Order: sequence, then C-alpha cells, then structure tokens
Amino acid sequence: MRLTRAALLMGAALLPLAATAAPPAKKPAPKAAVAAPAKAAAVKPIAYTVRTLANGLRVYAIRDTKTANVSVQVWYDVGSKDDPKGKSGFAHMFEHLMFKATKNLKSENFDRLTEDVGGYNNASTNDDYTNYFEVVPANHLERLLFAEADRMASLVVEPVSYASERDVVKEELRLRTLATPYGKLYSIYYPEISYRVHPYARPGIGSLENLEAATIDDVRAFHATYYRPDNAVLVVAGNFDPAQLNQWVDKYFAGIKKPDRPIPRVTVTEPPRTTPTRYTVYEPNTPLPAVLVSYQVPSDNNADIPALTLLDAILSRGDSSRLYQDLVYRDQLAQSANTFLDTKQGTGSFVVTATMADGKSVADGEKALRAEVARARDTLVTPAELTRAKNQLITATIESRETADGKASTIARSVIIDGDPAAADKQLAAIGKVTAADIRRVARKYLTDNGSALINYMPAEMAPKDGPKGDKIAVPDTVEVAELKTPGNVDVVKPASDADRVAVPAPGKPVVAALPAPVTMTLANGLKLIVVEKHDLPLITTQILANGGGAADPADRAGLNSLTADLMTKGTKTRSATQIANEVEKLGGSISSAVGWDAAAVTLGVKSDQITPAMAVLADVARNPVFTEEELERDRAQTIDGVQVQLKNPGRLASLVAARTVMGGGPYGHPITGTPRSLKAITRSEVQAAYARTWAPARATMVMVGDITPAAAKALAEANFGSWQAKAMPVATPKTDSTNAAPRIIVVDMPNAGQAGVVVARPGIARSDPDFYAASVANATLGVGFSSRLNQEIRIKRGLAYGAGSGIAARRQPGYVAANTQTKNPSAPEVVGLIIDTMKGMGAAPVPDAELASRKAVLIGDFGRETETTGGIAGVLGDYVVENVPLSELKAFTPKVEGVDAAAVQRVAQRLLDPTNASIIVVGDAKLFLDDLRKKYPSVEVIPADKVNLDSVSLK
Repeated sequence: MRLTRAALLMGAALLPLAATAAPPAKKPAPKAAVAAPAKAAAVKPIAYTVRTLANGLRVYAIRDTKTANVSVQVWYDVGSKDDPKGKSGFAHMFEHLMFKATKNLKSENFDRLTEDVGGYNNASTNDDYTNYFEVVPANHLERLLFAEADRMASLVVEPVSYASERDVVKEELRLRTLATPYGKLYSIYYPEISYRVHPYARPGIGSLENLEAATIDDVRAFHATYYRPDNAVLVVAGNFDPAQLNQWVDKYFAGIKKPDRPIPRVTVTEPPRTTPTRYTVYEPNTPLPAVLVSYQVPSDNNADIPALTLLDAILSRGDSSRLYQDLVYRDQLAQSANTFLDTKQGTGSFVVTATMADGKSVADGEKALRAEVARARDTLVTPAELTRAKNQLITATIESRETADGKASTIARSVIIDGDPAAADKQLAAIGKVTAADIRRVARKYLTDNGSALINYMPAEMAPKDGPKGDKIAVPDTVEVAELKTPGNVDVVKPASDADRVAVPAPGKPVVAALPAPVTMTLANGLKLIVVEKHDLPLITTQILANGGGAADPADRAGLNSLTADLMTKGTKTRSATQIANEVEKLGGSISSAVGWDAAAVTLGVKSDQITPAMAVLADVARNPVFTEEELERDRAQTIDGVQVQLKNPGRLASLVAARTVMGGGPYGHPITGTPRSLKAITRSEVQAAYARTWAPARATMVMVGDITPAAAKALAEANFGSWQAKAMPVATPKTDSTNAAPRIIVVDMPNAGQAGVVVARPGIARSDPDFYAASVANATLGVGFSSRLNQEIRIKRGLAYGAGSGIAARRQPGYVAANTQTKNPSAPEVVGLIIDTMKGMGAAPVPDAELASRKAVLIGDFGRETETTGGIAGVLGDYVVENVPLSELKAFTPKVEGVDAAAVQRVAQRLLDPTNASIIVVGDAKLFLDDLRKKYPSVEVIPADKVNLDSVSLK
C-alpha cells in the first residue's frame, strides 16, 4: 500500500477522480507479430556511486546530464509496521508533519523550495519505509539538500500544525477508504485478513480513533527513534557535479549526530497459514460485488520472487493475460480481474481479485479465480506466455527509468527492502532465467487452497434481512505490536529566531533543457506525420489521432464515440481481439484506443527493436476494425458496469453533475463514456457510422516519439498507412446549447457516503482564446499545486480536505472552469463558502509578484517534466494537433507563460473565475449538511443519487 501526501496538480486534468483504493494497476506492454526472445540484459543496470558517512547515512548518486532537473530522495527504514501500539496510521501521519516547520524552515517551506521554482515534492508511507522525494531544476540542488538535512535533524512539532495536519489525514482516510468504492476492501480488510501475528495486519492509513490517540510527545519520540542518519538512505539523481555534490552532502548531513541507542526493529515472523479463512462483509455504496483471495509469499529478496513476478504478469498484465481473457473477456463474469504481488521486507502476499460483472455472483467469481490458480499449479505456462511476460517486464523496467526520479526510486527501494542497491537489476536478470517449471513450482508452493484468506465484499443492499449482516473483520488480537519507547532526553526543537535562522542557500546557475524538435511530413493520402527523435532509451511511443470525439455524440447517444474507440482494438478484418492483444504484448508492448472530447486515438508503446511488427498491428486496428455484434455487446456490458462504479463515488458523480449543469446540452455536457441508458440504446450501425465520420487519412495525424529517425518513421508510415484511402465523411456540426447561462445549486443525496464531493463550476473558454495563457496562470494561482490558494485555505489552514484544486477545460470549443474538493459531510457548506470567497478574491486585487512568479514556475516546471518522456512528448503534441495549436507552441509555451502579468491575471479572473454565475454541486449524505447549506442557498435542489439522470439537462 502506498499512501501519498498529495497529488495536487489538479490543473493537469480537470475534475480528477478521487483517489482510488483499487489494486495496483499494471501498465500494459507493447505487442508484436513475432516476439523476439526476452533478454533481461537489454536493460542497462543503473550506474550509481555510493558512500557512507561516519554517522551512517548511505548516499547514492546517479548522474544524468541529459536532464535539466535533479531528484532528491530520502528514504527512512520505518513504516506502518512500526506504528506504536494502539496508534495505527502513526507513521503515515508523521510523514505529513515532516512538511511543517524545522529549526530553520517555516511551515510549508518545502513547497516554496520546490513547487515555487518549477519542481514538486511528495512523500509516501509504505509498510516498510517512509520516503520523501523532490524534483527541482538542477540549480536548486543545494537548497534541497539543506532542507532535507534540516528536517532530519531538527523537526519542529507544535500544537497548531499538528492538529491541522491530523485533520488532513482524517480527510485522506475518508477520501481513499470511506468514500471510494472498494476503499475499505483494499485499504482496511485486505491487510487485516492477510496476517495473524505480524503488524503488517494493521492498515497503514490507520483509523479515526487511532489518529485521535496520538499525542505530540509520541510524534517527538517517533522522530528521535527513527529519523536518524543511520536509518536513512539519500539518493540524488540527475544533472549535478559529483565533486560538488559530495561537498554539499558533507556540509549539510555529516554533522548530524548518530544516536548511541539501537533502532527498534520488528522481529515478529508471520507463521505459515495452514487453514483457509473466509469472510463476507456488506458495505454501503458498493456498486458491484467483489472477491479477493490472499496467499502468503516470502520476502522480496527471496529467490522465488522472480518466478512469482512472472506468474503475476501471466495472470493479469495486459489484455492477453489469463484473468482478462477468461474471466472478463470470454466468460464476461467479471468487470475487472487482477493479481498483484505485494512483496515486503518480511512475509508478503500474492493477491487475486475480481469485481463481478452485473448480475454475477461472488461464488462464481471465487470458483473462477481458484480455477486459474489451480491451473497455474497443475500445468506449465506456455512458451508464448513466458516470452510475453518477460518482454512486458523488460519494457516496463525501461519505462520506469526514463526519469531521474524513477531511477532514484529503484535504487532506494532496493536498499531499504532488500538491503542491496543492485537488487532490482539482479531480479530482472533472474527473471530472464525463469522457466515454466519454476513458475509451476512456486504456484504449488505458495498458492495453496489451505493457505488462502478470502473476502467477499458485497453491496449493503444484498445483506440478509434476518440474521448476521456479515463478518466482523479487525486487526487480530494476536498481532504483536510494541509500545513506542520514548528515548531519554528528547529535545523539543523550537524555531530559530530570525537573527539565528540559517538562510537557505541561493540557487545556482540555471541548467537549460533542450526542447524536442518535431519534424513534420505529410503522406500522399493526406496523413500527417510528426516525429521527435529521442535516442537515450530504446522506446517509441506512437499515437494516431483522428478528429472527432465525445463532443460529436448525438444528444441521446452519450458514449457513442467512446464505445467506438474502445472497440477498435477488439477485432479487425484479419485479427480477433485476442490476437491483437497477443501480438503486441508478445513484444512487451501495449496498445490502447480511447476517445477524447475532440478526437479519438490509438496509442502504441513498444521497444524500438519491435516497432516494425507492432506498427502492422497499429495500422490494422486504425484502418480495419469490424465492430462485431458480439464485441459490441461485450464492451457495452463492461462499460455499463464501469459507469456504475463511477456513480457510487461522490467526487466523480459531483464532477459529472457539474459538467451537465454548466454545459447543459452542449458538446461537453454529457458523460463522455455514456450512461447506462444511452449505452443500451447504441446500435452497431451507429458505431460503424461514428468510425466512418472520424477515421480517414486526411483527418488523421500520427505522432512518433523516441528511438527512431524521421526517415525511418516515414518509411514505416508509408508501408503501413500509405495505401489507406478511406474517404473523409461529412462531419456533423457539434451541438450547441445556451442553457449553461442558468446557474444551479444542486445537492445529490447519497446516504452513507464517506465524504461529500464539492464542485463549483462555471462556463469557460476555448483553447484558441487569446486569454488562454493568462487564464492558465490565473487557474494555477487559484487551484494548481499544493501552494495554490484553494489548497491553502481548505487543506493547509483548516484541515478540511486532503486536497483542493481547480482546472480549466479549454478545448476546441469553450469548456468550463471548476474548483473541486472532497470533505467530511458536515463541512460541505463551509467548504463551499471557502471556494466561493477564494474565487471572488482572484479578481479583487492583483496577484503579488512573488505569488505570480511561483505560479508561473508551476506551469513551466510541469511542462518541462512532461516533455522528458516519450509518452509525455507524444501526449503534448497530440493535444496540440487536436486543439489546432501550432507545434511551435513547444518552444513558445515558456515565454508565453512568463509574459503574463498581474493585470492580465486579474482581468481574466474577473472574466472567468467570478463565482456569481457559477453552479454549486454537492454530492454526499445530505442529512449531515443540507440544513446548513440551505441557510445560504434556500433555492437548493435536492436529487437522490439513484434518481440522477445524466442523460437529461434537467438531471431529472
């Protein structure tokens, strides 16, 4: 489990989904017609240097002069398993407090040192470790080393920030665990059923009661006990001078004292599970039943882990995996089915899980999952499956090392979990040697029926009317947890006076990154080709886009173009859906099709040595989809099940209602993936017509980024698309609607919702609007990043939410502006007021120079990091194509952002952020906030959640 402090760059994607508690998603891998033998040696080991200071701090350095950034990471060998008795969730709460004051840094100063200069910071708490990581422009390296050393040596813990941050963690618990469908399954119940003795059984997020039990003295003792140089790993990766780095590390870290007392360690060993266990629970706002089975596996450094890793990939990585093919695709038994290998310093878990399709039972789900596990125990995986999985893992490894922070994380985790910085590279080499017999052996050894722990996770409505309402699941009484022993003479650190405060070092000379240079060509049939060379890693991302997306859906056919795009990878004239998945995933690649509001796209990611066979599949998918009735019905059912899950999430439902309310019957008002009603009405002939209107060479653009030359890219494009002669069909004029002029106040009543989703939204602008850049800076000031005004007011000052942000949906046509957050139900009226007041304040006065500079840096830094990877560059260029933006914008982006002044921000804020004409949407347990909201908004409309009609402008 990974609990992060925040992911608050909300301007990047308007109205993001609430954080989910679903199992870790596997990145699909690219595919090919004939797969080459997997060779783990194709991935270069990470080159690093290491030294250990006298105080025990281990320092790893990974130099990369191709980037203009540097990643600084400090990992501590302490995690949720070390939470004190009666205080589960403590390590995670402590992680939050590390961003408050130190002796020389004021509270939230890390955001000034990172976000305000175009970087970012974050942290996470794992069962075995807590890590802190930043990425900043390389000239700010010394400043980050100073700051990390200061919070290691002299964290300030005081009552006000402690109380506020504890409230924030409570909101994170509500967001991730209580408000999100299946949140309790993965965050709470999964660890509790998986262990009987080891403290891994305690949920890392903790509980509201345990969070209340923690005291300031506990916090200070925890820091003194675990946050010490000999319990930490410092990793620096990116563009730096090695000699200078060593000097700075010595300057800031070498003087930190190593305590003369031992570090407490969890020494409990989880006994083997020899008797199966099973539980059933019933939870509110659960859209579909789910089943999860957990098996014990050894620690991450065990020699059997590579074989288990491959079994995990064979079972559920990509559309050619066994679980997808059998449970989801063939039998249509599950809406989704996954496995995940959760390895740790101690006993870990191999988990198989399925969310059932509508009308399917968990009994059938359990039977199918156990049959797949039995198949792995009883028969050898095929040579094709083994090759595919190895290639997928190689590609995924290369992708994870595209950035400095990716390489730094790999080294740090290897040190903390395995005690060996080369562990990841050694495991990859071992994966290359795994045989089918090895996989069967580990399946027989670890995935036994007697060693399983199962939970059926059911909608509350399915609970029996008479008798028990499910099993009670809790941390077992047999779990062994130590008390937190307060070290003697714990110093209470106080902030230094202004006179004594050590100043943060000045930044160095900026390092300028080279922007990619796109090369454009046009084939004889009108297909445009954009190529960017990037030869540092053997990866290529290819995306083919065609004008026409969700905005073109007919009024009564929401989701038509989304369903059409989904079906493009589900069968062509010569390949079935299974063959498409198999061919690409054999190459270690991934292929996917999706729709945006103004375009549809098929995206291929693959190692550069496999681009030729993979491109043939991409061309077939784009040019020859057949849209069979069988595939249409299968995809329709899966999509409806997915929509049902969204509608049980208060944050997501609030976003959908806000879009419909503001955009009305316009092109961006309906749910892009459709509704159960609209999806059921779509016919095959409508899908075929939607494809014909969208996909033709004269209306399409191919973007290729990575390890390829323009000449080679053109040759591939000519070979695979040169004969494409589909005629461009007439494009329907997108529907327009003026009903967005009437703001509404709407409460969607979702009884027992774990949180309230709050959205304040109003009409916006198109991407082509001359005010786009000024609007982007204004929005960044309002709600992009941890230091934005909304997050300052709602999270930092008051602890009312885990995060708050805003976004501008500036598309080919005018979209909308929205501010959003999630909070505990009783706080919803207060949060609405804070959003309204903050939006009003944007136009009331010019943004101060320092704030304006920091918000520009956020946008420029985000853009710079996005254009570091092949997929990121392809995505940016694809957006430009869709939005009719010239490719020269790549080089113009930074100057245009820098050219926005305070007067322009104030003017555009008055135009676009004035909440006077905004609609207010609150989705939650209305009985807990409706009366207070009505005091301010007596005209509020109340709609029961199960009565919301997203097909209608009225929502009724």
